[in-house]
Amino acid sequence: MTTSEHTEPTRLRMVAADSWRFGLVALIAFLTLVDLFATQAILPSLVIKFGVSRATMGFAVNASTFGMAVAGIAVALFGRGIDRRNGIWISLAILAVPTTLLSQTDSIVVFALLRVMQGLCMSIAFTLTMAYLAEHFSARQTTSALAAYVTGNVASNFFGRLMSAAVADTFGISTNFLTFAALNLFGAALVWFTLQKTSAMMRSDAGEPARAAWKGPLGNAELRACFAIGFLILFVFIGTFTYVNFQLVAAPLSLSPMALGLVYFVFLPSMLTTPLAGRVAAGFGPRIGIGTTLALAILGLLLLLAPRLPIVLAGMALVAIGTFLAQAIATGHVSRTASRDRAAASGIYLASYYAGGLAGSFVIGQIYDRIGWTACVAVLAAVLASAIAVARALQTPKA
Repeated sequence: MTTSEHTEPTRLRMVAADSWRFGLVALIAFLTLVDLFATQAILPSLVIKFGVSRATMGFAVNASTFGMAVAGIAVALFGRGIDRRNGIWISLAILAVPTTLLSQTDSIVVFALLRVMQGLCMSIAFTLTMAYLAEHFSARQTTSALAAYVTGNVASNFFGRLMSAAVADTFGISTNFLTFAALNLFGAALVWFTLQKTSAMMRSDAGEPARAAWKGPLGNAELRACFAIGFLILFVFIGTFTYVNFQLVAAPLSLSPMALGLVYFVFLPSMLTTPLAGRVAAGFGPRIGIGTTLALAILGLLLLLAPRLPIVLAGMALVAIGTFLAQAIATGHVSRTASRDRAAASGIYLASYYAGGLAGSFVIGQIYDRIGWTACVAVLAAVLASAIAVARALQTPKA
């Protein structure tokens, strides 16, 4: 057998192994974040159940992003001593507790607090998984692994919303939350059986003060730009996909709860485009890559003002494609730029990212109730334009 004949099967085996691992990464991401956005699909039903305003319910549902931000900061400060695998599966197992309790509460305050608890668990698992990927994949594979993780995030948006709408419409809201609690436990079991046992990251630095982990990431202009971009991306994503629900069920579109769930097939194209983030970043650089993808999202926002459902759906698809691609590019840039303290950099990025989601939920909710949807779209487009401006500070990393 010649050298080339021997090399080809080896290369194919490596590709197959990478595909299997990236698929596993995407599935873990799906099970980690499926609770985050699925509840948005039943927002109109929750407004009726709790008897509160749309802005109040939207803020309560998205209170999970507050927990995500707090946990991101905590992991950035104290994540060096946490065993990756154990931290991930234990967080997902605990996540099933508040998810189960959501099926029992009739208090909007308790509902919001349980969503915060969900966010804490999801963020710890998310941040530790990002650190795990950076530590266990080569530099070449890391961007693809992170893109696979974001693709799982996209899938959780799509299938989670679809499943939530279908289960709630057929069996009720309580059964809906119990179903997602079962998924949480399945995610914990999957991590336990599939991820390699790991030692805590940066053991050599474990003696440094926790605040030292912040100095590098916050002192780096490129990382600060990524943190700001993350904030602005989720501000727009949450602001858009929380309150567009109310436009879809109102006249002239007047969709039923089940039809509202089917609307989220708009996330399907994102599952195909997000894995391309690595190629986009490599081909155009992070500045042009993020600028172009967010410009696509701005176009999608403008289409949401149309009175016809097909045009609105196209707009939703473009917003999803643009924001998810930009997020994947920014996440990969954080991983490549942070030469050390990757857990701190990832934690700060996620804290900023999810703080943006909470801010978007609150600000756009107030605008929606007081001024209307057109003003919301204008503000969201302006926020994305500012993110494009911030991305001008990013440089293409040296090979």
